[in-house]
Amino acid sequence: MTPEPSSPRVWLVPTPVGNLGDITLRAVEVLRGADAVACEDTRRTGALLTHLGIGKPLVRLDAHTMHRAGQVLEQYPRLAYVSDAGTPGISDPGAELVRAAVAADIPVEVLPGPTAFVPALVLSGLPNARFTFEGFLPRSGRERRERLEAIAARPETTILYESPHRLAATLADLARACGETRAASVTRELSKRFEETARGPLAELAARFEEGTRGEIVVVVAGRPTGEAVPGEEVPDHAALARTWAGEGRGAREIRELLMGQGLRKNDAYALALAVTQET
Repeated sequence: MTPEPSSPRVWLVPTPVGNLGDITLRAVEVLRGADAVACEDTRRTGALLTHLGIGKPLVRLDAHTMHRAGQVLEQYPRLAYVSDAGTPGISDPGAELVRAAVAADIPVEVLPGPTAFVPALVLSGLPNARFTFEGFLPRSGRERRERLEAIAARPETTILYESPHRLAATLADLARACGETRAASVTRELSKRFEETARGPLAELAARFEEGTRGEIVVVVAGRPTGEAVPGEEVPDHAALARTWAGEGRGAREIRELLMGQGLRKNDAYALALAVTQET
């Protein structure tokens, strides 16, 4: 429920990533009850409020104006914040507003609602029990290379956002870092008329989007397959290790388990373990 008028509070209010029907009843209630609505783009948010029949003061709080957060919180004790789309605080300045409110001892409430990366993850068809959200990659330099290397080495699925005009370059960089055959997906325009999810190896996706595209983009990349060497790491000599263990009198089953612990696939580990134990 909306707090009493005298109770200061900041709400982070998710807004639709495409279809306006995805706004929740609670989000509408909070937007109506707030003293003002802070946002990244007053024109975009103004159009949403007009669609909802809500008239409220709009305050711009984006990456360039977030330094004014303290003043805005003083002027509007009950402040609702929305990003351009989706849940605020994820890859946008909303996180800074939360820190400012916490520093001022103002309660913060985050409403559940639309977000882009969860539907894209599910649509990818890739393993989703464990995943890492990368947000936007750095545009260039050492930090970008290090993040790409981390994605390549990571065993779990990775999700990242990208702009349409940088998508092809990022897919090509991912293919070089992770290998051209690493499975991935590109989802764009979620919940809109031209929603699309393309799935396939990174090299194929890079070629498919080489001419560019439009819309909001989510890229999902499969984790490093079991047994694939971590980029930059020395690959163990499994055969030499297996022979050493066989020479120590270890059985095929134990050698198989040890080889699997070194990253070798089960069937390959079993075949090698049998081979070396038959040699001795």
